[in-house]
Amino acid sequence: MRELTDRALETASLRGATYADVRLVHRLEESLQVKTGKVEGAASGESEGFGVRVLVDGAWGFAASHRISPTEIDRVAGEAVRIAKASATALRRPVVLDDRPPAHGTYETPVVEDPFSIPLEEKLTELLDADQRAAGVKGVTFTESMFAAQRERKVFAATDGSYTEQTITHVGAAVEANAIEGNEHQRRSYPDAGGGWQSAGYEFIRGLDLASHGEQIGEQAVALVHAPQCPSGRMTIVLDPSQLYLQIHESCGHPSELDRVFGTEASYAGTSFLTPDKLEAGFRYGSELVDIVADATAPGGLGTFGWDDEGVAAQAVPLVREGIFSGYLSSRETAPRIGRKSGGAMRAEGWNRIPLIRMTNVSLMPKPGMSLDDIVADTDDGLYLASNRSWSIDDRRLNFQFATELAYEIKGGKLGQLYKNPTYTGITYEFWRSCDAVADERSWRMLGTPNCGKGEPGQVGHVGHGVSGARFRNVQVGVGKW
Repeated sequence: MRELTDRALETASLRGATYADVRLVHRLEESLQVKTGKVEGAASGESEGFGVRVLVDGAWGFAASHRISPTEIDRVAGEAVRIAKASATALRRPVVLDDRPPAHGTYETPVVEDPFSIPLEEKLTELLDADQRAAGVKGVTFTESMFAAQRERKVFAATDGSYTEQTITHVGAAVEANAIEGNEHQRRSYPDAGGGWQSAGYEFIRGLDLASHGEQIGEQAVALVHAPQCPSGRMTIVLDPSQLYLQIHESCGHPSELDRVFGTEASYAGTSFLTPDKLEAGFRYGSELVDIVADATAPGGLGTFGWDDEGVAAQAVPLVREGIFSGYLSSRETAPRIGRKSGGAMRAEGWNRIPLIRMTNVSLMPKPGMSLDDIVADTDDGLYLASNRSWSIDDRRLNFQFATELAYEIKGGKLGQLYKNPTYTGITYEFWRSCDAVADERSWRMLGTPNCGKGEPGQVGHVGHGVSGARFRNVQVGVGKW
């Protein structure tokens, strides 16, 4: 590999690149789906290739190939340089990279049980067992369960002398029950809508114990069909970690991506209201209880690694400190524009995609004092919301609306009536300013989003979020007609 990366960098430099890096990536994937007692799908895939990124006359060029050979490396490196030269003719702002020490070393996700070594029959048996228990509840219409694993081995090298090797493993699984009666369709998921995900081995899947939760989610799905509609009005809400993590993803993680701020992500999924003047002015993003950190070193996170795809070491970057907006997810190119160093947030979906600013593990830090149960007990009147069902947010990540799978009434500090079709809406900074309680580490969970879309052509990213649950006052609940 070292001979191949050296050749790519040397060719790019000889053709005129002032900077070049190369990534060689091998990816292995597996997915299993079960629906109502039958295996719906079993797939595995493997891909390998390399991408060369160069700077010429202050402009980027990128090219890639699945054929790994000396002659192809020469061709691709030359093509990347030609693209950069063409791009330079229409350049508006020359690219300036921040300084960083050359990256050296290896990183590997801690794995106890290799998910790709577990027999297929054993994995399917666990999914079928969970599916059967959920389907066994009277009133359940159909059930689904899934397992997925991904392993990526990549080598990174750059003309500044950097050379790293990483092996990153992600796994996820879920079971879901659906109940339909007339026009009413209700869903319950475990451990989360879309599955529970971590950077780990198969030991994480065993720890989820899907089968033991199948009957419970089946009963909840049926109960939701007959539950009353969630009421509307200004209310106190307590968000379970299974909902709070997506709130953070959409209204905290995405708006803090610095490429959105500068407009290079505008056409696909919008820009951001968190403009640089807000950083300089110490904008109040949330209450004093809100501490949000993007930490690429957090154990188990889907955004955990040794170095990003620019060779910047994994680190923890404060985004909000005691409610004050304090930082961005950034790259070597964007960080100098605000007078800072890269926070190491550049990642590409694969060898044939250029790196983009992506969330690492954007987490709301726990606060000592109250457990999540204590927060419920401290709430006289409100709603407890869990498990996301849908979301919508505007193209500046400012106005949002979420629906959850279920809600429980809180009366006198106790959970009571079950409600269906709960929704809530708000303006990002007003919502986070209304936070008056954050749970402690006893309910802390590292959750994952394996399908975060960004870029053109589109890239799917794996990102993480650590949460413990929190309470928000005076939130508008109930959107739409039922």
